[in-house]
Amino acid sequence: MKTATAWLGRTHQGLRERAIRWITRGQRPEGRQLTLDRRCIYILPTRQGYTFALVLVVMLLGAINYSNSMAFMLTFLLAALGANSMWHTHRNLLGLRITRQPATPVFAGQTAQFTYTVDNPSRVSRRGLLLEAPEQSPTEFSVGARENTPVTLNLRARRRGVLRPGRLRLHTRYPLGLFRAWSWLNFDESVLIYPQPIPVEQTPSGDGEDTEPQATRNRAGEEFTGVRAYAPGDSPRRLDWKALARTGDMYTKEFHELQGGQTWLDWEHLPAADVETRLSMLCHLVLEAHGKKLRFGLRMPGVEIEPATGERHRQRCLEQLACFALPAGESP
Repeated sequence: MKTATAWLGRTHQGLRERAIRWITRGQRPEGRQLTLDRRCIYILPTRQGYTFALVLVVMLLGAINYSNSMAFMLTFLLAALGANSMWHTHRNLLGLRITRQPATPVFAGQTAQFTYTVDNPSRVSRRGLLLEAPEQSPTEFSVGARENTPVTLNLRARRRGVLRPGRLRLHTRYPLGLFRAWSWLNFDESVLIYPQPIPVEQTPSGDGEDTEPQATRNRAGEEFTGVRAYAPGDSPRRLDWKALARTGDMYTKEFHELQGGQTWLDWEHLPAADVETRLSMLCHLVLEAHGKKLRFGLRMPGVEIEPATGERHRQRCLEQLACFALPAGESP
């Protein structure tokens, strides 16, 4: 039973997506701004609207059957009210200008914010507007006459890479809820999601052991930057005993001098096997080195960024981590 229900749900969702693609086949992704005109606004009755129409039909039949002029008057008055409601619902979207704002990159596990400025150039206030992304709760807002208002959608960044909000829907049921008017907003936009920072000594174990970062006692004038494979002759004081207990392999902690010089954050010197954990470790090291104003470089398979400092260098390194080995369809 559950399998059949799930299959029906997937089939319904697939048919719905196909219908939306067919309806919006003439709408190309917008760069930054979109103005809603009559060609991109759709309107249909709601359940309350269909019920209202059914009641009108029953009232009309009763008026005809009893030849009651007052019943005719009430029926036509309500019908005119419904028609006027349809016009107001459609006008509530007509002419709105939506401008997307640049999104700020975030780390995996955080919430990405997509902000849009909705401008109302007319002399009539627009009320009861809702903006929603796929599988997200709608955000309700209103726009005063000849005013604009920012609307923010919060989307969960579940994994690193590129996050796109997808096709948005702006809709309204104002003023009586008898009709729903909507329009699809398809912006060519995305935001980078950096890997979730993980301290080098805080790798996920999966066996329930304590993963709290262990304090590292550095010698005066030195800073911990990572680990490398153990080589005979390395000092026992620099062995990463926690990594040995976790993986069974021996690693040696590496340090660099704080005064002058430069350091490399190297992919090969990390005590992790899987790609995502290594990226998260490098992300933590990049943030740590930048916070301490160190001159550092980044080495990854196929990527080498020369040592430098500053916000632009930090951003460049984080972008490389976010886009590392992404499929072609997921590139920015």
